[in-house]
Amino acid sequence: MITMSWVDISALAGAMVILALVPSVSVLAVTARAASLGFAHGVYTTLGIMLGDIIYILLAMFGLVLLSDVIGGAVALIPYIGAAYLVWMGVLLWQAGAQKTEAQAEQGNSPGSSFLAGLLITLADQKAVLFYLGFLPAFIDLEKVSPADASAIVVIAILTLGITKLGYAMLASRVGNMMGARAGSALNRIAAVTMFVIAIYMLLKS
Repeated sequence: MITMSWVDISALAGAMVILALVPSVSVLAVTARAASLGFAHGVYTTLGIMLGDIIYILLAMFGLVLLSDVIGGAVALIPYIGAAYLVWMGVLLWQAGAQKTEAQAEQGNSPGSSFLAGLLITLADQKAVLFYLGFLPAFIDLEKVSPADASAIVVIAILTLGITKLGYAMLASRVGNMMGARAGSALNRIAAVTMFVIAIYMLLKS
Protein backbone atom coordinates (compact mmCIF):
# COMPACT_ATOMS: atom_id res chain seq x y z
CA MET A 1 0.00 0.00 0.00
CA ILE A 2 1.26 3.48 -0.90
CA THR A 3 1.77 5.60 2.22
CA MET A 4 2.48 8.80 0.27
CA SER A 5 -0.40 11.23 -0.18
CA TRP A 6 -1.33 12.65 -3.57
CA VAL A 7 0.04 15.98 -2.38
CA ASP A 8 3.41 14.34 -1.64
CA ILE A 9 3.38 12.53 -4.99
CA SER A 10 2.59 15.75 -6.87
CA ALA A 11 5.23 17.70 -4.98
CA LEU A 12 7.84 15.00 -5.58
CA ALA A 13 7.03 14.87 -9.29
CA GLY A 14 7.25 18.66 -9.59
CA ALA A 15 10.56 18.79 -7.74
CA MET A 16 12.07 16.05 -9.90
CA VAL A 17 10.95 17.80 -13.10
CA ILE A 18 12.67 21.00 -11.97
CA LEU A 19 15.83 19.09 -11.04
CA ALA A 20 15.84 17.30 -14.40
CA LEU A 21 15.44 20.59 -16.28
CA VAL A 22 18.45 22.20 -14.65
CA PRO A 23 21.43 22.10 -17.08
CA SER A 24 23.84 19.41 -15.95
CA VAL A 25 26.40 16.90 -17.17
CA SER A 26 23.62 14.46 -18.05
CA VAL A 27 21.81 17.12 -20.09
CA LEU A 28 25.05 17.86 -21.95
CA ALA A 29 25.50 14.18 -22.73
CA VAL A 30 21.94 13.78 -24.01
CA THR A 31 22.05 16.88 -26.20
CA ALA A 32 25.51 16.08 -27.59
CA ARG A 33 24.55 12.55 -28.62
CA ALA A 34 21.18 13.64 -30.03
CA ALA A 35 22.58 16.59 -31.99
CA SER A 36 25.41 14.63 -33.60
CA LEU A 37 23.83 11.18 -33.99
CA GLY A 38 20.08 11.74 -33.94
CA PHE A 39 17.11 11.60 -31.57
CA ALA A 40 17.37 7.82 -31.06
CA HIS A 41 20.78 8.22 -29.44
CA GLY A 42 19.35 10.86 -27.13
CA VAL A 43 16.72 8.29 -26.15
CA TYR A 44 19.30 5.61 -25.38
CA THR A 45 21.43 8.04 -23.39
CA THR A 46 18.33 9.05 -21.43
CA LEU A 47 17.54 5.39 -20.70
CA GLY A 48 21.03 4.92 -19.28
CA ILE A 49 20.66 8.01 -17.10
CA MET A 50 17.26 6.83 -15.88
CA LEU A 51 18.62 3.41 -14.93
CA GLY A 52 21.46 5.01 -12.96
CA ASP A 53 19.05 7.28 -11.09
CA ILE A 54 16.69 4.39 -10.34
CA ILE A 55 19.60 2.39 -8.90
CA TYR A 56 20.51 5.29 -6.61
CA ILE A 57 16.88 5.86 -5.60
CA LEU A 58 16.54 2.22 -4.57
CA LEU A 59 19.84 2.37 -2.70
CA ALA A 60 18.67 5.44 -0.81
CA MET A 61 15.25 4.01 0.06
CA PHE A 62 16.40 0.58 1.22
CA GLY A 63 19.59 1.60 2.97
CA LEU A 64 21.87 -0.30 0.61
CA VAL A 65 24.46 2.45 0.76
CA LEU A 66 26.22 -0.01 3.05
CA LEU A 67 26.95 -1.95 -0.12
CA SER A 68 29.94 0.31 -0.59
CA ASP A 69 31.44 -1.25 2.56
CA VAL A 70 31.06 -4.70 1.00
CA ILE A 71 32.67 -3.96 -2.33
CA GLY A 72 35.16 -1.57 -0.80
CA GLY A 73 37.40 0.53 -3.00
CA ALA A 74 35.81 -0.78 -6.18
CA VAL A 75 33.23 2.01 -5.91
CA ALA A 76 35.99 4.58 -6.33
CA LEU A 77 36.90 3.08 -9.70
CA ILE A 78 33.53 3.90 -11.28
CA PRO A 79 34.37 7.55 -12.15
CA TYR A 80 37.63 6.49 -13.79
CA ILE A 81 35.96 3.74 -15.80
CA GLY A 82 33.24 6.15 -16.90
CA ALA A 83 35.74 8.88 -17.81
CA ALA A 84 37.87 6.44 -19.82
CA TYR A 85 34.82 5.25 -21.73
CA LEU A 86 33.73 8.81 -22.52
CA VAL A 87 37.23 9.69 -23.76
CA TRP A 88 37.17 6.62 -26.01
CA MET A 89 33.78 7.66 -27.39
CA GLY A 90 35.04 11.20 -27.87
CA VAL A 91 38.00 9.97 -29.90
CA LEU A 92 35.72 7.90 -32.14
CA LEU A 93 33.38 10.85 -32.64
CA TRP A 94 36.32 13.09 -33.51
CA GLN A 95 37.50 10.53 -36.04
CA ALA A 96 34.01 10.40 -37.50
CA GLY A 97 34.10 14.18 -37.78
CA ALA A 98 37.36 13.87 -39.67
CA GLN A 99 35.53 11.57 -42.12
CA LYS A 100 37.42 8.38 -41.37
CA THR A 101 36.21 5.03 -42.60
CA GLU A 102 32.57 4.09 -42.07
CA ALA A 103 33.60 1.23 -39.78
CA GLN A 104 35.50 3.63 -37.50
CA ALA A 105 32.56 6.01 -37.38
CA GLU A 106 30.15 3.23 -36.42
CA GLN A 107 32.23 2.00 -33.45
CA GLY A 108 31.14 4.78 -31.11
CA ASN A 109 27.73 5.35 -32.64
CA SER A 110 25.86 2.24 -31.51
CA PRO A 111 22.74 2.52 -29.32
CA GLY A 112 24.57 0.54 -26.65
CA SER A 113 27.36 3.12 -26.50
CA SER A 114 24.85 5.91 -25.89
CA PHE A 115 23.04 3.89 -23.21
CA LEU A 116 26.31 3.02 -21.46
CA ALA A 117 27.44 6.63 -21.58
CA GLY A 118 24.29 7.77 -19.79
CA LEU A 119 24.53 4.99 -17.22
CA LEU A 120 28.22 5.55 -16.42
CA ILE A 121 27.79 9.31 -16.15
CA THR A 122 25.09 8.78 -13.52
CA LEU A 123 26.81 5.98 -11.61
CA ALA A 124 30.07 7.94 -11.56
CA ASP A 125 28.33 10.66 -9.58
CA GLN A 126 28.76 9.10 -6.16
CA LYS A 127 27.11 12.09 -4.54
CA ALA A 128 23.81 11.17 -6.19
CA VAL A 129 22.95 8.58 -3.54
CA LEU A 130 23.66 11.14 -0.81
CA PHE A 131 21.46 13.62 -2.67
CA TYR A 132 18.58 11.17 -2.75
CA LEU A 133 19.11 10.36 0.93
CA GLY A 134 18.59 14.05 1.66
CA PHE A 135 15.87 14.63 -0.95
CA LEU A 136 13.48 11.70 -0.54
CA PRO A 137 12.93 12.04 3.24
CA ALA A 138 11.10 15.29 2.52
CA PHE A 139 8.38 13.23 0.84
CA ILE A 140 8.51 9.80 2.49
CA ASP A 141 9.69 8.17 5.71
CA LEU A 142 12.60 6.03 4.50
CA GLU A 143 12.32 3.84 7.60
CA LYS A 144 8.76 2.85 6.66
CA VAL A 145 9.03 2.71 2.88
CA SER A 146 6.94 -0.04 1.31
CA PRO A 147 7.38 -1.83 -2.02
CA ALA A 148 4.38 0.15 -3.29
CA ASP A 149 6.06 3.43 -2.29
CA ALA A 150 9.27 2.34 -3.99
CA SER A 151 7.38 1.43 -7.16
CA ALA A 152 5.55 4.78 -7.17
CA ILE A 153 8.77 6.76 -6.76
CA VAL A 154 10.50 4.77 -9.51
CA VAL A 155 7.56 5.44 -11.85
CA ILE A 156 7.68 9.15 -10.98
CA ALA A 157 11.42 9.20 -11.70
CA ILE A 158 10.96 7.43 -15.03
CA LEU A 159 8.22 9.81 -16.16
CA THR A 160 9.85 13.03 -15.00
CA LEU A 161 13.37 12.21 -16.13
CA GLY A 162 12.13 10.70 -19.36
CA ILE A 163 9.92 13.63 -20.36
CA THR A 164 12.51 16.32 -19.58
CA LYS A 165 15.58 14.57 -20.98
CA LEU A 166 13.73 13.45 -24.12
CA GLY A 167 12.59 17.03 -24.58
CA TYR A 168 16.24 18.11 -24.61
CA ALA A 169 17.06 15.26 -27.02
CA MET A 170 14.29 16.26 -29.42
CA LEU A 171 15.38 19.90 -29.51
CA ALA A 172 19.02 18.94 -30.02
CA SER A 173 18.24 16.49 -32.81
CA ARG A 174 16.11 19.10 -34.61
CA VAL A 175 18.97 21.56 -34.42
CA GLY A 176 21.25 18.90 -35.88
CA ASN A 177 18.80 18.21 -38.71
CA MET A 178 18.37 21.91 -39.46
CA MET A 179 22.11 22.37 -39.78
CA GLY A 180 22.19 19.71 -42.49
CA ALA A 181 24.68 17.11 -43.61
CA ARG A 182 27.50 19.59 -44.13
CA ALA A 183 27.44 20.38 -40.44
CA GLY A 184 27.59 16.72 -39.47
CA SER A 185 31.37 16.76 -39.18
CA ALA A 186 31.30 19.85 -36.95
CA LEU A 187 28.54 18.38 -34.76
CA ASN A 188 30.54 15.18 -34.31
CA ARG A 189 33.56 17.17 -33.19
CA ILE A 190 31.47 19.32 -30.86
CA ALA A 191 30.02 16.13 -29.37
CA ALA A 192 33.55 14.72 -29.05
CA VAL A 193 34.74 17.82 -27.16
CA THR A 194 31.66 17.56 -24.94
CA MET A 195 32.56 13.95 -24.09
CA PHE A 196 36.12 15.06 -23.22
CA VAL A 197 34.83 17.88 -21.00
CA ILE A 198 32.42 15.57 -19.17
CA ALA A 199 35.22 13.04 -18.63
CA ILE A 200 37.48 15.72 -17.15
CA TYR A 201 34.65 16.96 -14.93
CA MET A 202 34.02 13.44 -13.65
CA LEU A 203 37.70 12.96 -12.84
CA LEU A 204 37.92 16.30 -11.04
CA LYS A 205 34.84 15.46 -8.94
CA SER A 206 36.29 12.07 -8.01
